[in-house]
Amino acid sequence: MSRRRQATRREPPPDPVYGDAVITRFTNCLMKDGKRYVAEKTLYGAFKKISDTGQDAPALFHQALENIRPEVEVRSRRVGGATYQVPMEVRPERSATLAMRWLIHAARNRSEPSMIDRLAAEIREASERRGSAIKRREDTHKMAEANRAFAHYRW
Repeated sequence: MSRRRQATRREPPPDPVYGDAVITRFTNCLMKDGKRYVAEKTLYGAFKKISDTGQDAPALFHQALENIRPEVEVRSRRVGGATYQVPMEVRPERSATLAMRWLIHAARNRSEPSMIDRLAAEIREASERRGSAIKRREDTHKMAEANRAFAHYRW
């Protein structure tokens, strides 16, 4: 562990269109090779596609992230030569990060022609508790439930 002081957590500035810091964090996760403009264009394009169906895009996005956020996960813990998958509660910051990561990964693996279509479809499905990102969350929860016997190895 470092002997220096702990790094301070910096909150990203709110995004220019909706004034929401969560959208800025998502844009940063979506961005590849420092191309912020491309990431913003993709996200706002997906929001426009969602808005065209008559729904509130930022509210639907927040609902999707809330549905994807995991409450528990398994972490490897080595005890006496054996490695156990120990279920642990997830900190709110980490659960939000995992939700964003899983949403982006699920959108990238879809088969729609453009990333805007993929992201819009995955946000829509996640808000309805369907889709690959939700399945990833459910799998994580099932694994934690299956390994509940090792919960006493928490640290």
